Amino acid sequence: MAAKIRLARYGSKKNPFYRIVIADSEAKRDGRFIEIIGTYNPLTDPASVTIKEEKLAYWIQKGAQPTTTVRNIIKNHSSSKG
Repeated sequence: MAAKIRLARYGSKKNPFYRIVIADSEAKRDGRFIEIIGTYNPLTDPASVTIKEEKLAYWIQKGAQPTTTVRNIIKNHSSSKG
């Protein structure tokens, strides 16, 4: 099982809200996932991001690969915390 760190879309039409989840690479975008590790809301200014850092580190150490979008969100979140 190859795990991915990716976004699952929630919210209504034209009002997106995303959860950052760990999911099997073959699962559907909004389908079954293993664990929720954070949230991303692009509608706020600036976009609000919450990430459980210890869970993120755990899953990356286990071999989970973030998608390009999630990698950018994590990078921007960590640089803005600094």
